[in-house]
Amino acid sequence: MQYAAAIGLSVVGSLGGLLAASSFLLLGDGLRLRLVPAAISYAVGTLLGAALLALLPQSLAQLPPSIALGTLLAGVLTFFVLERFLLWRHCHDGHECEVHTGSAASLVIIGDAFHTFVDGAVIAAAVITSVPLGVTTALAVAAHEVPQEVGDVAILLRAGYRRSRALMLNLVSAAGGVLGATTMLLASQWLPNVLPYVLAFAAGNFLYIAMADLIPDLHRGHMGESSLRQLLLIGAGILTIVLL
Repeated sequence: MQYAAAIGLSVVGSLGGLLAASSFLLLGDGLRLRLVPAAISYAVGTLLGAALLALLPQSLAQLPPSIALGTLLAGVLTFFVLERFLLWRHCHDGHECEVHTGSAASLVIIGDAFHTFVDGAVIAAAVITSVPLGVTTALAVAAHEVPQEVGDVAILLRAGYRRSRALMLNLVSAAGGVLGATTMLLASQWLPNVLPYVLAFAAGNFLYIAMADLIPDLHRGHMGESSLRQLLLIGAGILTIVLL
């Protein structure tokens, strides 16, 4: 039952964002550019809430604070380095993307596949700890996948891919989440003590995405959101995590 929940939630986390992003891309540019900033604000709240109110407390319950927080710091630094070498999350609104070449689009697909692999492993680790924690983590993953997938599909379209081809490639890369969950389930049998480290590392990942990738987008004038609305949507994301 636990394994089925881990795989199922990894699918929800990986594919939920892609499906939502696909529906956003069917909308007109004006409506999409109004909805994506709201999705980013909500994603910030879910990521911060999941990292600081769900994942990190579970890790601290099993590890000394210095070890748990050190692992969180390692997660932040690791994803900083990875983002320097892989083209992840550099564009969220699909309007003014930094990369338009075919080679860069290929790197986006590779980076997205690796990212969803990590997300799937994190969701599985959370489910093994407790199913409610797995649900919380899957929601945070799905929420932050929405603006990322909108940007990724937009890059592929600008690189010359047909819409159906772009969506299919993103769907294939999203399957990395199931592979990541399966790998984590197998690893947990061989190294059961690794789970609290994975949770703390994942908290660092979520904090990095929220604070280095998403919040700067909210500060940019072209996102077009009022500060009060942004704050309310961030609060709604945090409240969702608290209530789950």
